[in-house]
Amino acid sequence: MTKFLSFLLMGLVKVLAHVFYRGQPNWLSKEQESSLKDVRLVVFLNHTSLFEPLFIRFAPWSFVWLIAHKVIVPGADVTLDRPVAGTLLKTLLPGVIPITRKADESWEHFLSLVNTDVITAILPEGRMKRRNGLDKDGQPMSVRGGVADILERLDNGKMLFFYSGGLHHIQCPGERLPRLFKTLTANLQIVDIQTYKHSINQRSEANFKARVMADMNARLDTFVP
Repeated sequence: MTKFLSFLLMGLVKVLAHVFYRGQPNWLSKEQESSLKDVRLVVFLNHTSLFEPLFIRFAPWSFVWLIAHKVIVPGADVTLDRPVAGTLLKTLLPGVIPITRKADESWEHFLSLVNTDVITAILPEGRMKRRNGLDKDGQPMSVRGGVADILERLDNGKMLFFYSGGLHHIQCPGERLPRLFKTLTANLQIVDIQTYKHSINQRSEANFKARVMADMNARLDTFVP
């Protein structure tokens, strides 16, 4: 019942996003929508707003169904504890797992749930970019190592890179309501997980986590529209 409610709410967001926003996904890979059924990891890059569920506008209905039923995603406990935003996120995504910002038992619990029977999603920067391009503490944005921990637990399937064009023109962190009738932009890319891990191992960084982080930061610089 919870997952069916999630699908209905995602469907409502999708319909409203079609009504109030323009935009089409730009595919960077030869594999596109027909390969979404094989996706086991979604990597969302350029986290700028809590209104990013609007990007579900770009997803086919079959993938919306899969997300509602199979996705798990780590969510900051401070966000999930908010009475309004937290409740909405947990209802929209019943697979959201609360974690702290430390490498502690909450992260280990999340990793224990990662397998090829679910779709794991992550926002690897771990915090939102403010209008000035920095995080809330005034520090430069960069990718953290959590996505490497997930990849170590996945040996097959596809990964979907979702490169957000940003939502500051629609809603910035701290603002309550989004602006309507704007354009959503995003680049999408599907990569085979085994192929990706093989290519990562050709990099010169000291270990797997460092190589993945370097690649993700390069992708932020290269593929974000």
